[in-house]
Amino acid sequence: MENHLQKILVSACLLGQRVRYDGRRCLGTQDLWQRWEKEGRLVPICPEVAGGLPVPRPPAEIEEGDGVGALAGRRSILTNTGVSVAEPFLYGARKALALATHHQIKMAILKEKSPSCGVLSTYDGSFRGRLTNNMGVTAALLHAYGIKVFSDTELEKAIVFLQGLEDGQHS
Repeated sequence: MENHLQKILVSACLLGQRVRYDGRRCLGTQDLWQRWEKEGRLVPICPEVAGGLPVPRPPAEIEEGDGVGALAGRRSILTNTGVSVAEPFLYGARKALALATHHQIKMAILKEKSPSCGVLSTYDGSFRGRLTNNMGVTAALLHAYGIKVFSDTELEKAIVFLQGLEDGQHS
C-alpha cells in the first residue's frame, strides 16, 4: 500500500500570516509548521478573510459561543458594535470546507477561542472574555463533514492522528 502524504488544513494565523482581527501575528510551533510546510502538507486558510472580512476588523463573537447554532441560523454572530457578520463567517466556513474537500483533507488544526476556528472553546458573545465549551463556525462545519478538527493547543493529539492516517488506521 502506497504511503499517501496527508494534507492538513490550518488556520493561516498560526503560520504567522497577519489575518487576525487585530492584524497582529499569532505564531504557533514554528519547527513543526516549517517541517510540515517543507513536506507540502499545509493548506492555510483564514475563514474570516476568505469570507470577505478585512484586516484589521472589529472583534466578533457568536451568541452563546455556539458555532453549531450559528450554522443553523439559531445564533447571531456580531461585532462588538452590534453589526452582524454572520454572512461572511458562514461563507468563509463553506470556503474552508470546499478547500478541504478539494485537497481530500481529513484533519485540521485551528486557532483556539476564535469564533470561526475555536475547537474546544469560543467566547460567549458578551465581549467580556467569558469562554464557552463550543466550537466556532468553521470548526463545527468541518466536524459535521467528518474532518477531524484539533485546536492549536492539541498538537500532540494531532500528530498522533496524522500518523494513524498515514498508517491506514483512520478512514
